[in-house]
Amino acid sequence: MNNAPHLKAAVAGIGFIGPVHIESLRRIPGVQVVAIVHSNEERAAEKAGQLAIPAYYTSFSKMLAVEKPDAVHICTPNHLHYVMVKEALLNNIHVVCEKPLTLSLSEAQELVSLATAKNLVHAVNFNIRYYPLIRHIKSACANNEAGKLFSINGSYQQDWLLKDTDYNWRLETDKSGMSKAFADIGSHLLDLIEYSTGLQITEVMADFSTAYTKRKKPLENIETYSGKMATAKDFEEVVIHTEDTANVLLRFSNGTKGIATVSQVAAGRKNRLQLEINGASQSFAWCSETPNELWIGKRDAANQILLKDPSLVHESARSIIGYPGGHNEGFADTTKQLFNEVYTAIKNPGLRVNPLYPTFKNGIREMELCEKIIESHQRQCWVKI
Repeated sequence: MNNAPHLKAAVAGIGFIGPVHIESLRRIPGVQVVAIVHSNEERAAEKAGQLAIPAYYTSFSKMLAVEKPDAVHICTPNHLHYVMVKEALLNNIHVVCEKPLTLSLSEAQELVSLATAKNLVHAVNFNIRYYPLIRHIKSACANNEAGKLFSINGSYQQDWLLKDTDYNWRLETDKSGMSKAFADIGSHLLDLIEYSTGLQITEVMADFSTAYTKRKKPLENIETYSGKMATAKDFEEVVIHTEDTANVLLRFSNGTKGIATVSQVAAGRKNRLQLEINGASQSFAWCSETPNELWIGKRDAANQILLKDPSLVHESARSIIGYPGGHNEGFADTTKQLFNEVYTAIKNPGLRVNPLYPTFKNGIREMELCEKIIESHQRQCWVKI
């Protein structure tokens, strides 16, 4: 019988993504979620009750002092990431942070240095990497199965900001930064492109658009994705300074060209990421709405649909498959698999060198890309990375 003590985890932020972290953590043997943190005590108490969390706090510092968790998950609005991550690291606590890591590169670089010096596990939740067929694509590209890559195109589309009454904190630059749609979901798309192809983006040309220069802000807070269910009748009109749609031309290190399109005002698209890689030998196409299917395109033979099945995919993908073929795995499984690698590294320090999970360095990479994409839009020209 295994009587080893559980690793203690705490989650700061209980909007849309915080409970996703909690549910995923509960699927990992040997991990116990001991506390949540939220600035509003009534809301924190309500959520702790709903999710059966033993303790709740309105102070992140007090939670760290009292609970002494092994790891914390930072799921708060973006402007709070830096101070919370730094405090956790200074207390020798491992960290999983939602992206963006911080609102400035200098802050992010400071956190990387601190985490590295203390040999602490530090991860950014680029969970879309953890769909098994994405890891299969990565191995296929590394094995040159597509041949020379000619083009790469991807899109990430949602509709949760389609109406001028749709609103949450992500629209406020002091909380989210100078980019909204691209920093929020475009960062996932670019991470996925570089991760799966093994290529690096070297130049960008970006063009943003804003559907509503003014939006109606509800007098009560609205969680991400839940605004379309709001019935608030009293609003204040606010000016919007960030984009709803972005189109970005890409140039890669090997001369390949590509394009990334991001929109949060695409009617009917709830959370649709699509990636297509075209090579001299064959193409790969994958969509997050049908994540257990991979389209393989060929010129001189019949096209194929590869179904997620541990017996059919590359060996590298098998470790993040939880169920046999025909048993679908989706969004909730991606965070579980990422956190499983993170907590395995917490238990085994030797696994922290060249880890499979995305680290703060990957968070910095996406911040660099986003910064250059904003610059490109502002200057309306190609910008080198």
